[in-house]
Amino acid sequence: MNYAENILETIGNTPLVKLNKLTEELPCLVLSKYETFNPGNSVKDRMALQMIEDAEADGRLKPGGTIIEGTSGNTGMGLALAAIIKGYKCIFVMADKQSKEKVDILKAVGAEVVVCPTAVEPEDPRSYYSVSKRLGEEIPNSWYVNQYDNPSNAKAHFLSTGPEIWEQTEGKITHFVVGVGTGGTISGVGKYLKSKNPNVKVWGVDTYGSVFKKYHETGEFDENEIYPYITEGIGEDILPKNVDFSIIDGFTKVTDKDAAVYTQRLAKEEGMFLGNSAGAAIKGVLQLKEHFTKDDVVVVLFHDHGSRYVGKMFNDDWMREQNFIE
Repeated sequence: MNYAENILETIGNTPLVKLNKLTEELPCLVLSKYETFNPGNSVKDRMALQMIEDAEADGRLKPGGTIIEGTSGNTGMGLALAAIIKGYKCIFVMADKQSKEKVDILKAVGAEVVVCPTAVEPEDPRSYYSVSKRLGEEIPNSWYVNQYDNPSNAKAHFLSTGPEIWEQTEGKITHFVVGVGTGGTISGVGKYLKSKNPNVKVWGVDTYGSVFKKYHETGEFDENEIYPYITEGIGEDILPKNVDFSIIDGFTKVTDKDAAVYTQRLAKEEGMFLGNSAGAAIKGVLQLKEHFTKDDVVVVLFHDHGSRYVGKMFNDDWMREQNFIE
């Protein structure tokens, strides 16, 4: 009989799926690393389990402990699934721009959720960075995960996602494109792919309102680049330690409108019911068109599932309110 001992054993080994309609104008083969096949419906399941196992191994996370993290939803889901199997409590801190579905889903898997304002500085005591850090200091027998600076985040993708992509493309991959938030996925996958073939190009998809692209190009952390944006799960107003800029060949920025519109188009034209960052990622691939030739194999990673965005990108009333559709 072939079965998994528990839900955590189903993490990883997600399929590569070819894009057809949306990439017709591109000369190359475009394949999506389809991470919604993970049990928590996102790529974050991989690093959530890795971070927990590494913290158990070195004693930061003790039996019966409480896991505390600031999350836009998906890391929380991965941590919550592992916590259920391993017997931990979870408290997650989220910014109020995240969809209601994300909050409800975390509560559905037994987590406590604290919601904080988005439009405050990272150092502000009300910000979700500050609140999660403070809870980690105040609550006894707790462990503050800090996915932004936790090296186990990128490690998970070096050990699993990168090797899977290399094997699935038989080493033919020429470009890897992915939205960048904590930086774990792009840095871990990128490092692995370049260790196999230094000529693989690694492109990050950024959003307007985030500091990554300018910092990568100039080395300047420009606070004038920072302003509130709608796109979820990518971009930052800080520089996480997990973003290894030396591995990234370049960034392309995608607007909130394009990210939302292409999230709908993936569903309607490719049958891919995916999250907001997937729309940004495929638009980013299209914007990089001049970098591709007919012999290239481009892999774009799709982070999460459309069910998290039913009240937003898949709601035409909301789309009209944002002036994203007529």
